[in-house]
Amino acid sequence: MRASLVPAALRYVDQVAKSGSIQKAAKELNVSASAIDRQILLLEQDFNVELFERLPRGMRLTQAGQTVVSLAQHWLADERHIAADLRQLQGVNQGHVRMTVMDSHVNGFLPGFILRLNADYPSISLDVDVASPDTARASVISGGADIAAIFNLSPGRELKVLWTEMLPIGCVVRSSHQLAKAGSVSFEEAASYRIALQSRALTIRRFLEARYGWLFSDPRQAVVTNSQQLIKQLVAEGDYVAFTSELDAAPELIDGSLVFLPIRDATMEPQSVSIAIDANRTPSRVSRIVADLAIAEISSCLRSVRGG
Repeated sequence: MRASLVPAALRYVDQVAKSGSIQKAAKELNVSASAIDRQILLLEQDFNVELFERLPRGMRLTQAGQTVVSLAQHWLADERHIAADLRQLQGVNQGHVRMTVMDSHVNGFLPGFILRLNADYPSISLDVDVASPDTARASVISGGADIAAIFNLSPGRELKVLWTEMLPIGCVVRSSHQLAKAGSVSFEEAASYRIALQSRALTIRRFLEARYGWLFSDPRQAVVTNSQQLIKQLVAEGDYVAFTSELDAAPELIDGSLVFLPIRDATMEPQSVSIAIDANRTPSRVSRIVADLAIAEISSCLRSVRGG
């Protein structure tokens, strides 16, 4: 194992929490299970708390353990930033960045962004996790992610927003749908067709339900899923309609298989997409490179959708 600035005990607790058992953590870290167990026991003795519940089939964090894992993740994130900064002093754009994105980004801006990053900065490696907006926010705050692309980010002191773009909500239909040439549509018109609805795990559903709850009154008229990819497939291959943003359906709007219809409703508020980092931690240079590339790629994607 390479040298680390983070104490072994913290690294061990973090890995056991991720792996679910000491044996699995030992394989991941390439150290003995007894060494991990000993470090955890010493921590528990020093602080007179249990960090894990010992279960027949693994280990489960206690509340005290969650506090230690949060500290470990912050230290590990700081260590990554320090390592990246040291490489910058050598004039090398090299490092590792952890990024959290939304489900709809997977076949949206993300592939082009990753290809461009690999082409322009081959020495920067990237981990990408797909999460809900709430989980993405928590991941950045805890140090589990360096950057997040988040929908409808609520204001707060914990995150620093580097960039935000407003995303009007519209109705998306396939190009041969009866509504495709309408130019715009009302909720009432769209709701006369079967709707592919986002589940409550996604913020757009909560957003719509709070303002237009009647859309969800007849479950027979809708299919509900937490997969934006499934929603787009249902729309593309059938008579379903979906309420979403241009960014969610960007590839399909660009290739012409789907059509975006603005909603005729003066009270309709847009969504937003933001690139955010931890407000309490100075980002490394490679993190800023990745963030700037993500901003450029999303902006380019929206310009292509909007014909700009």
